[in-house]
Amino acid sequence: MITPAARTLIFLLLLSSFSLLFYHNWFDQTLFEHPKMPPAPQRNISILLWRWPFGRSYSLDGDKCLQMYNISHCFLTDNISTFSTADVVVFHHQELSRGGVLPLHLHRPVLQRWVWMSLEPPINNGDLQQLNGLFNWTMSYRRDADIPIPYGKTILGAGDQIYQTPSNRSCLVSWVVSKYLPTQTRSGVYQSLRKYIPIQVFGRWNNKPLPDKKLLSTISNCHFYLSFENSEAKDYISEKLWRNAFQAGVIPVVLGPSRDTYETLTPPHSFIHVSDFRRMADLAAYLKHVASDRRVYEEYFRWHRTHRIKTYTDWRERLCQICVKYPSLPTRKVYQDLEGWVRN
Repeated sequence: MITPAARTLIFLLLLSSFSLLFYHNWFDQTLFEHPKMPPAPQRNISILLWRWPFGRSYSLDGDKCLQMYNISHCFLTDNISTFSTADVVVFHHQELSRGGVLPLHLHRPVLQRWVWMSLEPPINNGDLQQLNGLFNWTMSYRRDADIPIPYGKTILGAGDQIYQTPSNRSCLVSWVVSKYLPTQTRSGVYQSLRKYIPIQVFGRWNNKPLPDKKLLSTISNCHFYLSFENSEAKDYISEKLWRNAFQAGVIPVVLGPSRDTYETLTPPHSFIHVSDFRRMADLAAYLKHVASDRRVYEEYFRWHRTHRIKTYTDWRERLCQICVKYPSLPTRKVYQDLEGWVRN
């Protein structure tokens, strides 16, 4: 038999437990939900470009990332005296390979990150062994780079106007090439293909230099353009496709990475891949067929109704992408075998 005093004690214990539980729930909700804590303010990120790629500089006055690309809290400089305060220092590999000196003699802040940047395929990057253990992040056309900076990309959504293919093209195929090496795969393909169809070739090696201001207008006079890369490397699709062919409004005949890579990165049914043909005679016959059938030819431009392309030519835009990726980049990463990654 429970006595009245025992009942009272049990009631008081239950009431105390309920009150304590209610207090904890109220305290948790008050602290973490009401009101919500304001997000921490985003801090500014300073990026130092050690040397301009290929010696061509751009103005960095003002807040370029915000003014030009709507990327905030991102400040670019090429003033090497700011090295000690820079969050990120970017080194373009071509300048390093041509005698550029890394600032190993300067005190490097513990939290400062170094970026190795190159838009060249592995064969053009030379020996990278001496750079092992120095860089935290990579900037490259490759999709698996820490900061991918492709030559161009495909965007879902049509442009302002539906593209109309000209009906008065005066040539079949053109090719613009500055550095012609007989040992390259593209040179062999060209030499075989020219046996079956005429190809208008421009470039210093052919004694027909083409000024940049006349590049697209000259290419647009032809049905096809040979978007032949100088190296068949992973993800390496350069301006030869994105600018020379797509912006000129012609069908690119591509030689570079695999067909799967092109299908992943470019608009649907927008190119002709050399690897689809066993013989160059078959490729030549197909090009003549497509050029002679307007319906078939225009199928290669249907992508303009659903997609558009964006090209990257300003180094400032590429540098600003560091700030976009910065919050998600690994903080403790160091490339102990940079050459192994590049040649992978």
